[in-house]
Amino acid sequence: MDDLISQILTIARGMWKHRWLGLLVAWVVTGVGSVVVLSVPDKYEATARIFVDTQSILKPLMSGLTVQPNIEQQVAMLSRTLISRPNVEKLIRMADLDLKSQSKSAQDALIDNLMKTLQIQNVGRDNLYVLSYRDTSPDKAKRVIQSLVSIFVESSLGNTRQDSNAAKMFIDEQIKAYVAKLEEAETRLKEYKVRNIETQAADGKDMAGQLSAVSSQLSQARLELREAENARDAAKRQLDAEKSQNANITSRSLLQESAMSISTPEIDARIDAQKRYLDGLLQRFTEQHPDVSNARRLIKELEEIKRKEVQELRKTAMANPESGATNSLAYQELNRMQASAEVQVAALRARVGEYEARFNRARELMKTAPQIEAEYSQLNRDYEINKRNYNDLVSRRESATMSGELESSAGVVDFRLIDPPRVSPNPVAPNRLLLLPLALLAALGAGLAVAFVASQLRAVFYDARSLRDAIGLPLLGVVTLVMGEGAVQKEKSDLKKFLGASGGLVGVFIGGMIIFSLLSGRAG
Repeated sequence: MDDLISQILTIARGMWKHRWLGLLVAWVVTGVGSVVVLSVPDKYEATARIFVDTQSILKPLMSGLTVQPNIEQQVAMLSRTLISRPNVEKLIRMADLDLKSQSKSAQDALIDNLMKTLQIQNVGRDNLYVLSYRDTSPDKAKRVIQSLVSIFVESSLGNTRQDSNAAKMFIDEQIKAYVAKLEEAETRLKEYKVRNIETQAADGKDMAGQLSAVSSQLSQARLELREAENARDAAKRQLDAEKSQNANITSRSLLQESAMSISTPEIDARIDAQKRYLDGLLQRFTEQHPDVSNARRLIKELEEIKRKEVQELRKTAMANPESGATNSLAYQELNRMQASAEVQVAALRARVGEYEARFNRARELMKTAPQIEAEYSQLNRDYEINKRNYNDLVSRRESATMSGELESSAGVVDFRLIDPPRVSPNPVAPNRLLLLPLALLAALGAGLAVAFVASQLRAVFYDARSLRDAIGLPLLGVVTLVMGEGAVQKEKSDLKKFLGASGGLVGVFIGGMIIFSLLSGRAG
């Protein structure tokens, strides 16, 4: 970054050394540029406005039924038609512009110039067109626009009746050809369907698709059969395990439980009532009281009765251990699941057998399927293409017929001259108030460029570093110039002269701009 700043400062000091040369070039270029700008001839612009009505009452009603050109295409077509070489040659003859151009090259140059300068612009979205042309002669510009308006108004886009009739005749011939092709294709397709009626499926699939579908259904049925068999076997194993487990649990629980732990609801309720009654007696009387003794004796008798009932239950369980197992809810549910699984396995076996028979039949038909399907694909493709083309041609014929009738009754476009050709009273070009400041900027740039070139051609070293880098030799020392009072005063005087000359350039230019703008305003 320091090297870059040092280089910029060195270049600036070199340019400052040649500042008077740059200022002189700026003065000269400013004067020459001002003379050139002021000597450019004035140009006058002639304009005219035309409204093109491309709509009618019938067109919105017939939208979608007839062929109607859109506005964008009409604008592009009008532009190409209006500013084309034949129309420009006609315009030159109408405006008498070819009187001064005798040679072929001069006429070609005139035509090329007009094609570049003539303009047609679409204003907004209302089909309003502005025709414009600029020339140094106001009368010539007006004549050119008048001729251009005449050509524009005389042009017509609705003379397409002959083209429409030719298009309908061509479409009719094509429709007749496609009718014959459709009849022939329909006959071949009918014969094919009668000949290969066994290979046709209701869903429209080919033999490969049918075989794939049957194979997929067969694989799915076999998978469901294996799942049902596994579910049935699992239910059977769980049923056997539940049966044996319930039997062991019933017998073991009845044998191992104590008499007090087996539930006898009626006796247990009586024992609890006597115990509560005994507790109430002990709170009021002692152990020797007769009521307390009778209560304890009754409790012992009830416990003996419960022990005898428990022994009876144990004997019953040992005699018939499976009765409890078969009466459980889990055993009944597993038994029902096994029965359902058996029914499902039988149904799936029947389905697998049917799918296997279908698969074998489809595989036999596959031997001749490729040839049959290729023939059907070719016939169907030809028929669909011919049918689609036939329908399109019929639709286009009707559209062409209605389009021709619509053009005959309503026309396509209507030209209306909104503003007749007129010439601007004041010149529209060149814009000297803009070009003169540009001339000043160009002059200042030229002065800086000349100063820079001069500094590079007559290079001067302003510091020891740049000298050492240039010659590549070591420096023994640097001698400093000490300026006296007279040299300093001369330097200051020279700076004041340069600033005065530079300010004079800008001041003279600004004064000239003010005077020119005042004169232009009075002339306007």
